Amino acid sequence: MQSGARQPIIRIEKVSKFFGQFQALNNVSIEVNSGERVVVCGPSGSGKSTMIRCINQLETHESGSIMVDGTELDGSREALNKIRTNVGMVFQQFNLFPHLTVLQNLTLGPVRARKMTESDAQNLARHYLERVQIPEQAEKYPRQLSGGQQQRVAIARSLCMEPGIMLFDEPTSALDPEMINEVLDVMTSLADSGMTMICVTHEMGFARRVADTMVFMDHGEIVEMATPEKFFEAPESERCQNFLQKILHH
Repeated sequence: MQSGARQPIIRIEKVSKFFGQFQALNNVSIEVNSGERVVVCGPSGSGKSTMIRCINQLETHESGSIMVDGTELDGSREALNKIRTNVGMVFQQFNLFPHLTVLQNLTLGPVRARKMTESDAQNLARHYLERVQIPEQAEKYPRQLSGGQQQRVAIARSLCMEPGIMLFDEPTSALDPEMINEVLDVMTSLADSGMTMICVTHEMGFARRVADTMVFMDHGEIVEMATPEKFFEAPESERCQNFLQKILHH
């Protein structure tokens, strides 16, 4: 992680989260700098998704503190609104509105939340459809697109809010293998543009290419944090070694 006087854009301190009796996050602390690209991996149920869902307040944390871009996430409506406009999120499922065209899916947020005019929002939407390499799909409905195209629309929809931070929650896990790379290519180009990104994924080739920092989680804890070189060549913990062995050699 870069040192210096810059404040981290995301600071999570000693955050815990329960679902009933189950502790999803146990005393998690992490700082992410502006422009940093963090890839989070670990076995399922390790708290990866819960952690990034807490960052945009889809889940609320019980203890500890989360600061995002100078805003403390204290459960207030004001904090929530600030976060939702500055933090984009892409899920496993594309969550597109089936009855709206691609373009309409993209303009909805900017018009409603950012009070843009329809024509400005459309220009913005077309710009980001170019960016994710499917400008020709603007007038189609989600069902007319492949899974990979739908996920790229979902990424473009998040970008239309022009967030400072993008969160990806296993964005390729619902896709057929031949579509995974087209989505990862788009994410790689975003990473290259200096976007602050936290990405939960098992795509280790992608992680090696784009991550500044690798984070390994298990049982609701951050077990290991390192540069990709160190993480892949010389992981410290046995849990991380075992995980990488399984995932890299299956």
